[in-house]
Amino acid sequence: MGLDFPNPVGLAAGFDKDGKHIEGLACLGFGFIEVGTVTPVAQDGNPQPRLFRLPADSALINRMGFNNEGLDALAGRLKALREKKGPLPVLIGGNIGKNKNTPNEEAERDYLRCFEVLFPWVDYFVVNVSSPNTPNLRALQEKEPLTRLLSLLQDKNKAQQAPKPILLKIAPDLTDEQLNDVADIVRATGLAGVIATNTTISRAGLKTSSAELESIGAGGLSGAPLQVRATEVIRLLREKLGAGFVIIGVGGINSAVSAEEKLQAGADLVQVYSGLVYEGPGLVRRILEGVLKGLNQDLKD
Repeated sequence: MGLDFPNPVGLAAGFDKDGKHIEGLACLGFGFIEVGTVTPVAQDGNPQPRLFRLPADSALINRMGFNNEGLDALAGRLKALREKKGPLPVLIGGNIGKNKNTPNEEAERDYLRCFEVLFPWVDYFVVNVSSPNTPNLRALQEKEPLTRLLSLLQDKNKAQQAPKPILLKIAPDLTDEQLNDVADIVRATGLAGVIATNTTISRAGLKTSSAELESIGAGGLSGAPLQVRATEVIRLLREKLGAGFVIIGVGGINSAVSAEEKLQAGADLVQVYSGLVYEGPGLVRRILEGVLKGLNQDLKD
């Protein structure tokens, strides 16, 4: 994407929504950190409790609902960090969304506003239309509204002196036909690539009891159960997109082996979140050591 990533392991959006912990998180060894999802206006998100652990499945369920302090707070924090520190040891991605109360027919306004305000302070953008926790948000993944939204963002991007990469974050629950549409849209709008995948609304194959799942209720599932489907989506998108587009793989990465699986399927970079919760901060180093070992072995072979 024209960017120099220190290494291929990043922190997925949602962990540091408001960009408060970038310096500390960078010390864990990440090559890039994605802040957000941010919305133009601060919002509280969904009522608590809204984040649940499923230890038997090494998984999480969340229905956070884009809780964040708002666009101006995040932009101000990133501006201060860059002006204080100069070049950062990690790249920063800005994950952008719409406010809960913004109707879908006006969603473009929210995304364009986030893009405009964050543009000086992030290295790349991610368009989040795939969270299951904002009502009707996933309807924006349909071909017509998605093409229009991404085209408008790209028009604004191309008007900048130095355009920045824009990626699309997609749900794992899309059908193969919808994934084909995504590939077509990415090509047509000239996006840099795709982040695959967000959380799933599926509860298939979990060890956690149905009674516990019912008591938890709605939300997006992340962690180990997402590993297989996320890898399938990556493989399909790589086949459809070819080598000219970036794919960032995320979903069920909790070891060097599962990270390598994503890379072998066609991902250029990977991100972690739930795996970090269950495996601890040493996970980043273990993944990097494992990937480096595999690369050295490939070179020997």
